[in-house]
Amino acid sequence: MTALLRYNTALLLRSHRWLPPLILYGVFLAIGVQVGQPILDSLGWGSAALLPVAAWLVRVCTTNEPPAARDCAAAAAGSARVHLAAVLTALGCSVVLGTVGTLLVAAVSDPYSADHGVAVPRPDATAAGLLAALACALLGTAVGALCNRPLLRSPGWAVPSTLLAALLVSVAGGSPAHAAVSGLVTGSRSGTVTMPLLPLAAAAVIAAAATALSCALAARRS
Repeated sequence: MTALLRYNTALLLRSHRWLPPLILYGVFLAIGVQVGQPILDSLGWGSAALLPVAAWLVRVCTTNEPPAARDCAAAAAGSARVHLAAVLTALGCSVVLGTVGTLLVAAVSDPYSADHGVAVPRPDATAAGLLAALACALLGTAVGALCNRPLLRSPGWAVPSTLLAALLVSVAGGSPAHAAVSGLVTGSRSGTVTMPLLPLAAAAVIAAAATALSCALAARRS
C-alpha cells in the first residue's frame, strides 16, 4: 500500500490537476476570511470550504491514471487496493490543505467572540478548527468516493452529482460536517469553544463505509 500511495501522490503532483481545487480553496478563504474577524466564525467558514475541495480531489485522484496504466496497477495489486490508494491520497492531500488553511485562518483572526466581548483561547479554537476541518475533509472524501468511479463512470453524471452532494452534505441538518461547522459558529456567539468530537467520529464512519463500498465495487467491476 505504501508504494501505491507514493505512486498516486507522484501522479497527482505531476499532473497539476491539484491546482484547480487548491485555487478554489484559496478563493473560498479569500472571500470568507478577513483579518480581524472572530476566530471561530472564520474557522467555521474555512472548514466548510474544505468539503467540496476534498470531493474534487477524490475525483482527480480516482480518474488520474490512463486506463492502461490503471489496468496494469490493478493486475499487480488488485483493483480494490489501487482504488483505496487513490482515495487515501486524496484524503491525505485534503487533510494537509485543511491543516495549513486552518492554521493560517487562526493566525489572522481575532481571538474573541462574535461581539468581540469575550476572549477565546486561540490554541483551543485552533484545535477545534482542525477537528472540524478533518470532519469536513472526511465527508468530502465520502462524497467523492460515492459520486465518481466506479459507481458513476460518466463525467456527465459524476461531476454534477459530486457538486450537488457536496452542497447537500454541507447544509443538511443531520450532516456531521454541518454539525461541526455549526458548533464553531454557535460557540462564537458566546465565546465558547466546543470540540466537534462526535461529528468527527460520525464523519470517519461515513467515510470508511463509503470508501469500502467504492473499493468493493472497483474489485467487482474490474
